[in-house]
Amino acid sequence: MTAERPEALTTVVIPTLGRPSLRRLLEALRADPGAADCPIVVVDDRRQSPASSEPDDLAGDLSSFGVELIRSGGVGPAAARNRGWRRARTPWVSFLDDDVVPCPGWFGDLCGDLDGACATVAGSQGRVSVPLPDDRRPTDWERGTAGLAAARWITADMSYRRAALQEVGGFDERFPRAYREDSDLALRMVQHRYGLTRGRREVLHPVRPSDFWASVRQQAGNADDALMRRLHGRQWRGQAGAPAGRLRRHVVLVAGGLLAAGAAVTGHRRAAVVGAAAWLGGTADFAWARISPGPRTRGEVVTMLVTSMVIPVAAVRHRLAGSWRHRHAPAWRGAPELVLFDRDGTLVHDVPYNHEPDKVAPVEGARDSLDRLRAAGVRVGLVTNQSGVATGIISPDQLAAVQARVEALLGPFDIVRHCPHAAADGCACRKPAPGMVVDACSTLGVRPPRCVVVGDIGSDLEAARAAGARSILVPAPATRLDEIRAARRVAPSLGVAVDSLLQGAW
Repeated sequence: MTAERPEALTTVVIPTLGRPSLRRLLEALRADPGAADCPIVVVDDRRQSPASSEPDDLAGDLSSFGVELIRSGGVGPAAARNRGWRRARTPWVSFLDDDVVPCPGWFGDLCGDLDGACATVAGSQGRVSVPLPDDRRPTDWERGTAGLAAARWITADMSYRRAALQEVGGFDERFPRAYREDSDLALRMVQHRYGLTRGRREVLHPVRPSDFWASVRQQAGNADDALMRRLHGRQWRGQAGAPAGRLRRHVVLVAGGLLAAGAAVTGHRRAAVVGAAAWLGGTADFAWARISPGPRTRGEVVTMLVTSMVIPVAAVRHRLAGSWRHRHAPAWRGAPELVLFDRDGTLVHDVPYNHEPDKVAPVEGARDSLDRLRAAGVRVGLVTNQSGVATGIISPDQLAAVQARVEALLGPFDIVRHCPHAAADGCACRKPAPGMVVDACSTLGVRPPRCVVVGDIGSDLEAARAAGARSILVPAPATRLDEIRAARRVAPSLGVAVDSLLQGAW
């Protein structure tokens, strides 16, 4: 099932880890009369979804809310959001975190924000309020969450035009955490000359519970900062409105500690004292900066003292690891919107003029490759030349029977197009003519540049090129050497081809 309600303005997409707060969010949405018919896609991103017989199964828990539930299997929030928005068919897609609470009238304000956006505006951010305790000063964790109220382009409440998401490839799935993937997307929107605005709708973002080491685990985001720098340059923080952070001071702290330890081991007492003083003074300054604005309870002070000694090491380690991992990271393209496959020789073994369903045999990895694309929200189709119909070797009923067998073995396709003409007929659909590719894209509302044709011979690639689509050649026994040499992209197997598509390398 797909979230297809053409009359709706927007689809709400909510990635979740199964938090109890999700029910509260959905109750608030469905209690709003204007949102009663709004398409909602919930993306269950837990690594192992519970069995349907268990009481906390989301499918049963959310059945009364009329949402579409899809499972992404722990791919991370960026990839989960991509799977969600690709299910939508509405002009806009509105992303909400599963722990926010829409304020009364939120949906009406959302529609007003989106209706009022001019054609050059691709994104609209809601206002985020973080309730803090009235009877005491906020803790370090609470102050960190409160920073979301001033953050720019965060997906706690962010809407984008679906066409703009298609053009830029959606969220960059190399960001594995709910951190920086929203800023990266916003910067790419701006680079594509789209405008971003702030609306008047508002959500509450309660502070989630934390544990002793929560602030240390957060330092993994330094690896994502390295990716941001690689993609957007040194000035990315200013462009994204992100605070400067303390990485440079953390580097000095770690250097001081290493100097003290190394000098002590090698017997350089004075250097050890200098390094230890730098480490101790910097750590004390960092800890006090976190303790002084807070409630200064015994538990908070102990947590700040201990974690302030660990955080600099964790931050520097993650930054170094991220800089190395992403040192060659190219610009993100995202997965294509549509992948059109040739049939004979590409998905199933080529049996010349096959009119017998029993002779249909998928090539190795075909079903898995198609299922991976489907799971990622990428639509798949078939474009196949069947000149045997024109010559009378294959009857229309036999063609239908063979196609039914292909779908029984490989799963459903979003679109199937076949050309029944002979080469001498001069039709516009027979590959290498672009007719079938153009028609498939037009029918599904996909721009040809966001479509990839996968085939085993040169005519498949020529049809893609003539239609303005891209292509990948997967050689088969019938593939000629000159076709391999002429192909822009060649993959040794369907599985490798799909890997490259999902990674944005197409």
